[in-house]
Formats: sequence, structure tokens, C-alpha cells
Amino acid sequence: MNNSWNQIIYKLWSPFYDLFFNKGIFLKGRNVVFSDITFNPGEKVLFVGCGTGADLEFVPLHTVHATAIDFSQDMLNKAKDKFRHTDITFLQMDAQNLTFSDETFDLVIASLLLSVVPDPHKCMDEIIRVAKPNGRIVIFDKFAPEHQELSLFKKIMRPLISMLGTDIGLRFGTLVKPFHKRIAIQTDEPIMLKGMYRKIIGLKL
Repeated sequence: MNNSWNQIIYKLWSPFYDLFFNKGIFLKGRNVVFSDITFNPGEKVLFVGCGTGADLEFVPLHTVHATAIDFSQDMLNKAKDKFRHTDITFLQMDAQNLTFSDETFDLVIASLLLSVVPDPHKCMDEIIRVAKPNGRIVIFDKFAPEHQELSLFKKIMRPLISMLGTDIGLRFGTLVKPFHKRIAIQTDEPIMLKGMYRKIIGLKL
């Protein structure tokens, strides 16, 4: 995966994305993710990789200051059109190279992002960087089991599936380990598809 290829992939995905990832089990999954997330009045909330804006529907947008970024302008345009009557700030931006200052946001939300960016470690570093001390980081994504080898089939399919814009072999424990002094994981629970998709909540240290 690389940024140029992802631009092409998500340009193709944008007309159909909601049909797959904001319906059925994914909609149920998002409901579980946001079921106990509190949004305090006046908080600055960042949606990293907002896509077509599926997560925005779960947020009291009239009480928070929301910023939503995505690398794909086509996906971002879909989100902007859905929420054109709101005060959300939409920006085309690379999640691996956020242009925000350090410690800007009270809450950072990254759904179905880390498994699709070319460099998830750089992306995680940026997510933590822009969160305020004691700020919350919410992640909804698919991860491979920590202490289980990928099946031969998945090993074979991994490079092929990555060409469609996603990594089926990313392990969250491995990803977050270098950042253990900067983030404390408070919640890590299976959400759907036998635990492939997980809800993770961290606190910026």
C-alpha cells in the first residue's frame, strides 16, 4: 500500500463505501463502539480518516468542536455533502503527517484507519501526538490475534488483499508497543467477526 495507490482505491470505493461499511454488521459495530463514549460540551474532537462520515452520525455535533480529515478527497466530499449543514471542519490531510499542533484535541477517533494506511506506526505516532494529555483515543479496526500465527491462506492472501487497500495481518500489540510510555490502553474488546474487529480506547499520558 502507498498513498498514491490508496487515492485510486478510495476513489473507486467512495460511491459504494456506505453500502458495505455503514450498514449491517458494521453499523452494529459502530453502535457498540460509541455506546459508552461520552462527549463533553466544548471538547475538540478529531476524526482521523473520517471516510464518508459514518462515525459523525454518533456524535452530538452541536456540543463539540469537530474536525474530520481524510486523505481521499472523494471520500471527504461524500462526508462534506452529508454534513453540509453542520459546523464540522473538513480537511484533506494525510493521517501519517497531521498538520495540527501537538496536544490539540481532547478526543481522537480513528475507525478502520490503521489497517489501511501505508505506515500504521507513523499514523499511531501522529494520533498520540495531537491528543492532549489525558485525552482519549478511540480505535475501531481489524487486527490479527496477538499470539497466533496467520493461517497459510491468510499469509498468501495478505499481499493480494493489501492491494485492495487493507492489511489483514496487522497486530495491535506490536503496533502500540513502542508507544507504551505515551498511551495507556484502558479498553480492548472484540466487537465483531469473532474478534477480528476490536474496540480500543487509550488515554494519552
